[in-house]
Amino acid sequence: MNKNQIKGTTKDIIGKVQEKAGKLVGNEEQQVEGLDKQISGKTQKTVGDVQKIITDKVNSI
Repeated sequence: MNKNQIKGTTKDIIGKVQEKAGKLVGNEEQQVEGLDKQISGKTQKTVGDVQKIITDKVNSI
């Protein structure tokens, strides 16, 4: 795993926890912030996935 994959996965997990906590206490703002972190995390992980694919292809040449 590369840095973007790790940070993205971490951000996604934190966002899920934040969203669930927001639902638990009835705070819609926290829910939305949690969803935003999840989207950001998934995007960053995807960037990391693409970087790894490219690096693997370059290294196999």
